[in-house]
Amino acid sequence: MEISLEPWSDAHLDLLRRINTPLMRRHVGGPETPEQLLVRHRRYLELPSRGGVMFAVLVDGAPAGSIARHRREWRGAEIHETGWNVLPEFQGRGVAVAAGRALLADLRAAVAADPAAPGVLHAFPAVDNAPSNALCARLGFTDAGPCAFEYPQRSGRFLHSNDWHLALR
Repeated sequence: MEISLEPWSDAHLDLLRRINTPLMRRHVGGPETPEQLLVRHRRYLELPSRGGVMFAVLVDGAPAGSIARHRREWRGAEIHETGWNVLPEFQGRGVAVAAGRALLADLRAAVAADPAAPGVLHAFPAVDNAPSNALCARLGFTDAGPCAFEYPQRSGRFLHSNDWHLALR
């Protein structure tokens, strides 16, 4: 099984639609409307202009999920944030771990090339999202405990999440 990351493009809109299900979005407020999904897709396409990137996760060339990294402010400091999705038919096969490791390698290279870049990566999975919390631990993140995390950013909606962090330098 070959797992790779591909920068997000218009070709990945169907993957975003496949992720937008009650099961896949249960920890982040549920599915979005078609209009909201198009706005999200456009934000993903624009991430590189803001110092981030969304990747489609591919398994043997087939779309299997997504993983991202982007900058945001957290508790008065600029950080990198990550989040991911793996479609149900690919779960339990090591896809998220491989995608996470590939994202970390990509981000560490970017941080090494830019001394002004934030030196820490955070993930904020819901406290009851056992698979995502386990993935954070498996990737070497440290759990700073529960927090109120605004998602989406600037939405005024807060999730009960864990604050996982990982030094990049």
